[in-house]
Amino acid sequence: MFDSVREDLQATLDEIVAAGLHKPERVIGTPQSATVAVTAGGRPGEVLNFCANNYLGLADHPDVVAAAHDALDRWGYGMASVRFICGTQEVHKELEARLSAFLGQEDTILYSSCFDANGGVFETLLGAEDAVISDALNHASIIDGIRLSKARRFRYANRDMGDLEKQLKEATEGGARRKLIVTDGVFSMDGYVAPLSDICDLAERYDAMVMVDDSHAVGFVGPGGRGTPELHGVMDRVDIITGTLGKALGGASGGYVAARAEIVALLRQRSRPYLFSNTLAPVIAAASLKVIDLLESAGDLREQLAANTALFRSRMTEEGFDILPGDHAIAPVMIGDASVAGRMAELLLERGVYVIGFSYPVVPKGAARIRVQLSAAHSTEDVNRAVEAFVAARAELDG
Repeated sequence: MFDSVREDLQATLDEIVAAGLHKPERVIGTPQSATVAVTAGGRPGEVLNFCANNYLGLADHPDVVAAAHDALDRWGYGMASVRFICGTQEVHKELEARLSAFLGQEDTILYSSCFDANGGVFETLLGAEDAVISDALNHASIIDGIRLSKARRFRYANRDMGDLEKQLKEATEGGARRKLIVTDGVFSMDGYVAPLSDICDLAERYDAMVMVDDSHAVGFVGPGGRGTPELHGVMDRVDIITGTLGKALGGASGGYVAARAEIVALLRQRSRPYLFSNTLAPVIAAASLKVIDLLESAGDLREQLAANTALFRSRMTEEGFDILPGDHAIAPVMIGDASVAGRMAELLLERGVYVIGFSYPVVPKGAARIRVQLSAAHSTEDVNRAVEAFVAARAELDG
């Protein structure tokens, strides 16, 4: 049976390659850092890393690594089951409490990933008599999570408050019992920030709850690094925050839902990804606690990240590149054609700069880009070298 399927699958794979949409996975032979050893042309080489979500440079921080070593000795390697069956270690409860306090929420529940966190919210909280109103550019995990629920689905144009109000009116007039507005705090392909203050205003006007996936913000956005709710002054007006431990918060894995106490309590009883999946390893929980310690005094790291971001964005603009506006550490360099974006990424790697070309279906057709991600671990020299590599790669492409 599989022989015929094999041919179909291979034909699809060949089409992906021919369209310039193939996404190779490179092997890294070092810890995640500002500089990594990546396989290029069959030979490992040291390159500047501008494609990781390691925003604060904590993925290889010695204090985080030491906390992980200590946790292995104290807590062991894994839980070997789900929490309601085999119990919950103290380190998990401590991390939930620390995240709740840091994010200004009443309680927190841990998941094996933020994808699972988003996958476990909607089905638990919303039924067929309810409505979810989602930003058109929300992360795939939000889209998939919504699909699992029976709630009526409304979509509003990216950050368009007029369209959001239109959808809220329709949901209200349709008799929705509960209404939940959901948005990314920062949209990962564009680096745009959601207008949370305006969203909360509309939510209060139409008696809706607000949920924010703040994966690309917690740790470094806002005066204290508490994310987009802090940035917009609405920490007390957001009902649900989902996020990851796999980006600025150490870069390992794991996700969470921080929310009103009753919401978290119900998730513990009904959320399928929580009830049927192992929780994150205790070593990650313990290391994440150390990360939160560092975040509470990480003003210098956030300042360095902001400086690196401003320098890269200004220099690339001066050099004539089409870079989406904003001040987030996600700095998309727009290329358009998928094959050109892929080729430019290869030329940049040859010049010692590791970036990735993004194309359909990750971004819309015709909107291929190289998503540069700045880190506090980058030096000013690193940023300038990256810009110079872009200039040289463009010249070769044009030549």
